[in-house]
Amino acid sequence: MSQEDAELEARLEEQEAFEPPESFVEQANVTDQGIYEEFEENWPECWERAADLLSWDEAYDTVLEDGDAPFYEWFTGGELNASYNCLDRHVEDGRADSVAIEWEGELGETRTYTYEELLDEVEDFAATLRDLGVEEDDVVTLYMPMIPELPIAMLACARIGAPHSVVFAGFSADALATRMNSADSEYLVTCDGYYRRGDALDHISKANEGLEGVDHEVSDVVVVDRLGDDLDHELAGNQHDYDDLVADHEGSTVEPVSRDAEDMLFLMYTSGTTGKPKGVKHTTGGYLAYTAWTSHAVLDIEADDTYWCSADIGWITGHSYIVYGPLALGTTSVMYEGTPDYPDKDRLWEIVEKNGVDIFYTAPTAIRAFMKWGSEYTENHDLSSLRLLGTVGEPINPRAWKWYYKHIGNEECPIVDTWWQTETGGMMITTLPGVNTMKPGSAGPALPGIDAQVVDTEGEEVEAGRAGYVTVNNPWPGMLRTLYNNDERFVSEYWDEYSDPDADEWVYFPEDGAKIDEDGYITILGRVDDVINVSGHRLGTMEIESAVVGVEGIAEAAVVGGDHEVKGEAVYVYAIPEDGYEDRHAELEEKAMAAVLDSIGPIAKPEQIIFTHELPKTRSGKIMRRLLEDIASGNELGNTSTLRNPGVVDDIAEQVSDD
Repeated sequence: MSQEDAELEARLEEQEAFEPPESFVEQANVTDQGIYEEFEENWPECWERAADLLSWDEAYDTVLEDGDAPFYEWFTGGELNASYNCLDRHVEDGRADSVAIEWEGELGETRTYTYEELLDEVEDFAATLRDLGVEEDDVVTLYMPMIPELPIAMLACARIGAPHSVVFAGFSADALATRMNSADSEYLVTCDGYYRRGDALDHISKANEGLEGVDHEVSDVVVVDRLGDDLDHELAGNQHDYDDLVADHEGSTVEPVSRDAEDMLFLMYTSGTTGKPKGVKHTTGGYLAYTAWTSHAVLDIEADDTYWCSADIGWITGHSYIVYGPLALGTTSVMYEGTPDYPDKDRLWEIVEKNGVDIFYTAPTAIRAFMKWGSEYTENHDLSSLRLLGTVGEPINPRAWKWYYKHIGNEECPIVDTWWQTETGGMMITTLPGVNTMKPGSAGPALPGIDAQVVDTEGEEVEAGRAGYVTVNNPWPGMLRTLYNNDERFVSEYWDEYSDPDADEWVYFPEDGAKIDEDGYITILGRVDDVINVSGHRLGTMEIESAVVGVEGIAEAAVVGGDHEVKGEAVYVYAIPEDGYEDRHAELEEKAMAAVLDSIGPIAKPEQIIFTHELPKTRSGKIMRRLLEDIASGNELGNTSTLRNPGVVDDIAEQVSDD
């Protein structure tokens, strides 16, 4: 990391503080301030508290095995099954008729699954997968939107010991192929399509295109019929209709496979600083214990709650806080297929009111959209059932925080502003709602048992009020175990920067800038690597740049993130045309947009493509992306004296302002 890249500006502001309401504290799951000291004094045995939330087939011998750091192992010797923990045990405890999943469709349809009904569906599909030949440790790819068959398939895979790899439905065919190739996955579960703003979207054609790019034989493809008569499609020879298969296995009993705590539960691919997505490996015991504990302590989930996380299950937030964490605690988890503004901008509040939602967990992107639309859309709905609000995916600015607190929570609901990553498995930095004061814009202190610090480029802790980089100095149960089939990259990407292997001191570096105040509250300032956070979704700049420069007529491109009123950060592309294409910007822009959509998906669509004859570069030839970020965000430009071509910065800035 260069000194230039290391310089972050903290932009200190006087922070307001809000105390949690007494009525909330009285009923909260965690209310003792002493929990921080208790976890510190009893670490790592403190994490037995998380493990105790689960049912174990075989008791674990050791809480933490750190002899091969940073390849840590948690709850070694223990055996359990995630599907059993999320389903069977609640049925056995007399909660068979309690609602597990409340699904709201885009067109207004609903489906309700009790724990017994969900268990039956999961067993039927688990029997289906086994009949297709899926065995323990086979990776099953799930390329599906927000329909109930997605969590059913996840839990069915977990039941038979087959790790799942969920690919976000909005990703392209090429992204599907890349992930199936990386995981060597021979099985795919997908659907014919889904609805967006009332329109039927063809998904099966995209899935079929992706399958053509898989470099090994795909044994079987299971296709859920979501659209019915709204889409006619033919199934290929190795493709099967989901309903027909499940009907053949209706009433099946599939005993949950006992898995070692360190056996893989799932793969989740995430963007990195190279063009190749990283396969993050999460295991059964530590991950499930950690998501259950953070759901209990931070989200304050109880079994009789109706809880709603508005994320997509295609991302880690949906895995941890729609499926595994909430269902492990036996609560009702709401799923919604559609968008916040269809058929009108009060759709989410209609769902909150209708279902009596107690806890609502959403992204700052959505909150900024709510603000833009106006509070009149909330005022026509009774939101009094809400007792806790949460945010996830990106930092939230104080203005949006206070709007959320006032107009959604009626100044009676604590807000937990949570920082974490795909790699961490669950929340790492946030307030405990029954314990801590809230500071708008600041995520809060590290959770009990998490040693998070803000350090400078030398790894020394910064003073209060100064900016630096987040590090985590001890392991935690929900952490990734490695990158799939790439231990070397696992060490180099996450541990090399601040660790001292010779002293056996390992420090996890998530590559986020931050500042810390005198109370130990951490404010996240954003990414310091080549990853853009669009609406809480991480996109690698290298992947986007590769798509753009693959267009004939484009010689070079630089992709950066820029400020966006709703998304928080948006994709901006600066491109140099090849000789002979200087006057064909409109044509190149259209092709570049199409290339990004084809390669990655709509989530990565550039906000703007700016064509220029040069890119700002240092004398050593490095592109000065921070200047391009400043141009995209409309910020005052910094020092350009180190550039070999300083005049190009003003030229680009003038062009952007003209556009």
